[in-house]
Amino acid sequence: MILTDYLRSEKDLTWDFAKQCGVDHGVIRLPETPDFDLCDRSHWQSVYKAFDDYGIKPVVIEPMPNSLHDHIKAGDCFRDESIEKVIKMLPIMDSLNIRTICFNFMAHVGWCRTNHVVKERGGALVTGFDIDDYEETASAITEEQLWDNYMYFIKAVMPYAKRYGIRFALHPDDPPVPKLGNVSRIMISHENIKKAVAAVRSDYLGITMCQACWQMMGENLYDVIPEMKEKIFFIHFRNASGNKYHFHETFHDNGDIKMGEILSLYESCGIDVPIRVDHVPTMAGEKENTGYTALGRLYAIGYLKGLLEGCCVKNENRI
Repeated sequence: MILTDYLRSEKDLTWDFAKQCGVDHGVIRLPETPDFDLCDRSHWQSVYKAFDDYGIKPVVIEPMPNSLHDHIKAGDCFRDESIEKVIKMLPIMDSLNIRTICFNFMAHVGWCRTNHVVKERGGALVTGFDIDDYEETASAITEEQLWDNYMYFIKAVMPYAKRYGIRFALHPDDPPVPKLGNVSRIMISHENIKKAVAAVRSDYLGITMCQACWQMMGENLYDVIPEMKEKIFFIHFRNASGNKYHFHETFHDNGDIKMGEILSLYESCGIDVPIRVDHVPTMAGEKENTGYTALGRLYAIGYLKGLLEGCCVKNENRI
């Protein structure tokens, strides 16, 4: 597997920690400032060069830029213009050999938490979700509208994804609940995600296996991963505890998922894709609690590296 970390385009401490942990590949978030033109190759090259000069090779774009993606998911008057810009991004990605883009179809409300001060092991803070505490904040959208908007988008971009060799990795809804207030959600079950991926026959349409989302859905990872192995383009190595309506993040070794077993399952299925840790605890001395702070990632990356090395040793012993 390709060990990566999630990095913003402006250098910060996470770049240093990633390199010090031995991470040589990046899942990068593009700049979201007005002066960055998503359709300008030179702007991309500048971002790419900063990472490459630092010794980090970008391999995944995450998220699909919200300035485009929000219009696409909502199906509003800027949808066609936004899709055209996504299509113009693909030859630029091809020229830089960035082969995967992670996208979702959560309209109006993205990944959502209702509590940012849940105490985990040793008083570390994690985020949590409780449907009873959710406060409605967004405009309404129906399941039918979401499926229509999804199909419109996929049919438009997949021919170009094939032309330029770019993989679109669909992330499930987080949390995977049918509704948040008046906002419907559709990528909330294994069956729905299979339907979405099969909607257009393409080798370039697959999934981001955010394993804790499938766990929260109530799905069996030991069945889902082998079934979807050809369509897993990217892995969010994440753990949590609870169910879709009431859950919280955890340290990677302290949730409901047996992480060593799951990593071995990926390996036994021959899944060799970018993988990154996700939703880490906020450690002592840190103030922000978003799941993306620096110190918790040090622990999580080290834990993942140890498991990966253990899997390699097991595979070598089988030969």
